[in-house]
Amino acid sequence: MQTTRVRTLEDVQKILRAHRRELSEQYGVRRIGVFGSYSRNEQRADSDVDILVEFERPVGLITFVRLQEYLEELLGVKVDLVTREALKKRLRERILREVKYL
Repeated sequence: MQTTRVRTLEDVQKILRAHRRELSEQYGVRRIGVFGSYSRNEQRADSDVDILVEFERPVGLITFVRLQEYLEELLGVKVDLVTREALKKRLRERILREVKYL
């Protein structure tokens, strides 16, 4: 399991790609992408990673939280995990423009 702290968008994408099968099979992830400071190359040492996720099927809160914890362990940083449906209307367009899907 990855324990090194990610530094760049490329680091995040490389790790997520390496675990794509597990993300799909264990958590039902259909699509996953990075937005926020990492997608804009504006991250700092204390930045979290903002991740937009789409599921193949509805998932419950426990699965959602487990996925967030799994991603935090993989990436070595705090993860702000959000679904498209949960995006605040005033931020939705900007986030959907900047998200970098795998």
